[in-house]
Amino acid sequence: MANEIRASHILVKTEQEANNLLSQIRQGTSFEALAQQHSQCPSGKSGGDLGFFGKGQMVPAFETVAFGMEPGQVSAPVKTQFGYHIIKVTGKR
Repeated sequence: MANEIRASHILVKTEQEANNLLSQIRQGTSFEALAQQHSQCPSGKSGGDLGFFGKGQMVPAFETVAFGMEPGQVSAPVKTQFGYHIIKVTGKR
């Protein structure tokens, strides 16, 4: 099991907005471009990249989903106290 994963995310306020972005990603729109245009997190400027992180560094709902994914996978919207995240795992180590 990976000790750390690298992930990107798009953070938006509503589930509807998250679902809309997810459908665009599934149709081939660049995750990174959508993060730059729509994410409310400062990481959006870098395509949503959060870098590598270990367990205990992110809020539990986010972390549970992210650590359960394989590189290249994109999650369904994940609700946290910050809003709705679409998570893309980009690496494990």
